[in-house]
Amino acid sequence: MYRHILIATDGSELAHKAVTHGLALAKAVGAKVTVVTVTEPWAAAAPGEVAIAFPVEDYEAAVSAEARRVLAAAESAAERHGVACDSIHVKDRFPAEGILETAGKKGCDLIVMASHGRRGLAKLLLGSQAVEVLTRSKVPVLICR
Repeated sequence: MYRHILIATDGSELAHKAVTHGLALAKAVGAKVTVVTVTEPWAAAAPGEVAIAFPVEDYEAAVSAEARRVLAAAESAAERHGVACDSIHVKDRFPAEGILETAGKKGCDLIVMASHGRRGLAKLLLGSQAVEVLTRSKVPVLICR
């Protein structure tokens, strides 16, 4: 069925559910897994006055440390599930963009990710990376809520 599953995570509790679900599915079908976490460009994360107080070097160090933590947790979960797992930190991309690029480069045939299920004004202001992945993906996407 699936041979290579991409699991996207931002390290949140909700994303952890998607990681667990994706790993269980991979084990059940004998698929390999790549876990990806994506960090946004500094300019998008630190606009205006914030950029002065939070230099790009500090931002890059902070997101690299967070990505290592997030990926280490996913790798540990994969080990507990008995699933082979590669991990990737995609820098300077918006999440949907990084997820889709990684799925294509790695030849993944399924993307597993979480959705916060925002509606109304929150969705309008914050956007939905899950919806963007769903609408632009060339492979099936499994959304965990």
